[in-house]
Amino acid sequence: VINIYCKMKKKLTIIANTPSINTRLLLDQTALGAKSIQSNLIDVQHYEASKADHNCVLNSSGIIIGTTENLGYMSGMIKDFFDRIYYECLEKTEGLPYAIYIRAGHDGTSTDMNIKKIITGLKWKQIQKPVILKGDWNQEFSQQCHTLGATMAAGIESNIY
Repeated sequence: VINIYCKMKKKLTIIANTPSINTRLLLDQTALGAKSIQSNLIDVQHYEASKADHNCVLNSSGIIIGTTENLGYMSGMIKDFFDRIYYECLEKTEGLPYAIYIRAGHDGTSTDMNIKKIITGLKWKQIQKPVILKGDWNQEFSQQCHTLGATMAAGIESNIY
């Protein structure tokens, strides 16, 4: 007998470039936020971009990408991640809910635009505006990433996206 009330576990994947202590803190806080909803239905996995591959994405119910702003562009590691997964994920991950956070020394808009060019080709679904962490380091950045993780995990758990 199949239990129709049995719910399948879903995976939230967080992939980020962490070239500094502060950017590592942002990744960790995003993951802690996702885990804070204390769901038995969500498996939260987080990876440094250099260690993530297409399998991390193919098995996901949602994804959060974290990057620094480098000369108005995403970090080289995030670009490398997209280069390595793009064709393996093309047409296989359409509609994947995603969110991004950008640690921006300036305004982050060019970084956001360039990430969206790649994601448009993958046909992923943006579930909220990017979290752009502008200017000098601020302790509120950690809370913003924590909230992003929690919001994304709760939305996936509730089948909102």
